[in-house]
Amino acid sequence: QVQLLESGGGLVQPGGSLRLTCAASGNIFNINVMGWYRQTPGKQREFVASILSGGFTTYADSVKGRFTISRDNARNTVFLQMDSLKPEDTALYFCNAPVQLYGANSPVDVWGQGTQVTVSS
Repeated sequence: QVQLLESGGGLVQPGGSLRLTCAASGNIFNINVMGWYRQTPGKQREFVASILSGGFTTYADSVKGRFTISRDNARNTVFLQMDSLKPEDTALYFCNAPVQLYGANSPVDVWGQGTQVTVSS
């Protein structure tokens, strides 16, 4: 069994910063890509950023230049540094990764439980 556990959400004023962390645990052989998504009530979950094990990153246009994704491959952990936060960044942020387990034929798509980010004065 594998789990993704997010942390670091909270309440911040506009223009402030937060750092989200997502740690994967379990019988993990490899995780090629790790990503962050977010969702607000009544809307579909949307892509925020992703990073490959080699370090290649992709960002949604709405967060480019403000958010930075990074990872620690040895600890199967991904981070999301969020700067210059705006009220429209308010959402439940989810970590996602297709995880290759030892002995498994194919990766398992895993989601974390989410961490709330609220940007408000």
